[in-house]
Amino acid sequence: MMKRLEYLSFRFLVGCSRITPFFLVYFWADVFYFIIYHIAGYRKKVVFENLRKSFPEKSEKEIKCLAKKFYRHLADVTLESIKGMTISEKQIKKRYIIKNADIPNKYFDQGQSVLLLTSHYGNWEYGMLATDMAIKHQTVALYLPLTNKYSEKYGLARRGRFGMKMIPIQQTKSVFSTPPEKPIGVIMAADQSPSNIERAIWLNFLNHDTACIHGPEAYARKENLPALYMKISKPKRGHYTLTFEELIENPQQYEQGEITRIYFSRLEKDIIECPEYWLWSHRRWKHSR
Repeated sequence: MMKRLEYLSFRFLVGCSRITPFFLVYFWADVFYFIIYHIAGYRKKVVFENLRKSFPEKSEKEIKCLAKKFYRHLADVTLESIKGMTISEKQIKKRYIIKNADIPNKYFDQGQSVLLLTSHYGNWEYGMLATDMAIKHQTVALYLPLTNKYSEKYGLARRGRFGMKMIPIQQTKSVFSTPPEKPIGVIMAADQSPSNIERAIWLNFLNHDTACIHGPEAYARKENLPALYMKISKPKRGHYTLTFEELIENPQQYEQGEITRIYFSRLEKDIIECPEYWLWSHRRWKHSR
């Protein structure tokens, strides 16, 4: 019964967002920011601890300023994600610009599937909606299923309505074991904390000894899939740009751990440039070696 009520509440929010213009979406995002930062203090301890350890050179005043910027962005992404459930194709193309599509498209023309490495940076939900429309590959996104089966079914339908194919992360092996009818682009959020710590790849990332998931590198090497980096930027509020970059062309030529190191080095560069757009509220460094 509770799951059903949660689902109906979510559908009510989505229904409200459908008729809410974007300027009002950001008004409510400002209200939401005030609640999660100043009143609820949502995961403040985690956020501040992550920021302090990642940027030891920054003063406490700078850390607090950065945290506020992050919470404002988090509020934006939360409200944008709800709005994204009903956003039109025209609006998503306007608000999520994709550049360098010729990079993945050249692999499609060669009959080659690719690995698309991304992270929880910018607005990943908009990315789920926009990417398939911009490139020739059938895009496949690996995701963590919700515990609420009602919201799960609805969310899958809405997130995949512009062509993205959603596959539960538990079925990752099936994506690579079954030959596709045409080349696919597999999107993997490679910045997640690993569930299998024994197979983790360890490296230094943002001044932390970091356990990294082994999957992206393992599948890239096994299937010899070129790995592309999805660079996300936020030129202004409510607008994002995804730029494809060549990261790894021939993965089987690299030593164990090198692909993961290259990816995290590239991601670290983006985070240092604009830290507020990364998801600092998740417990990225909960494992120790």
